[in-house]
Amino acid sequence: MKVRSKQIAEGKSQKVLEQGPLEGIFPCSTSKILDFLCVFKKYDYSISDIAKHSGITFKTALNETRKLEKQGVITNSRTVGKAKMYQLNQDSVQSQSINKLAMDLAFKKLQKVKT
Repeated sequence: MKVRSKQIAEGKSQKVLEQGPLEGIFPCSTSKILDFLCVFKKYDYSISDIAKHSGITFKTALNETRKLEKQGVITNSRTVGKAKMYQLNQDSVQSQSINKLAMDLAFKKLQKVKT
């Protein structure tokens, strides 16, 4: 799981994770979004940012964030102008489980690399 933190800060990268731990097992747009939000969970992001940094289209990000918000996995943290900002819902049992799974998979992959 390589993170391109300099590129995200400069807004140059389309996808900040080459392949996240969830995407490696569940190759779909939802996994890409969850990987991104699990890694960068201290901040909130607009749907445009989520799309750009997850490597998916805006329309797909819009549809998937709606589903994830209905399920309580992500939450609308605030509104900046017209943009709604989203982040992983730290109070949700589902989000905590997803985050734990992502971190366990990343740790397992890291241990494989070391050996």
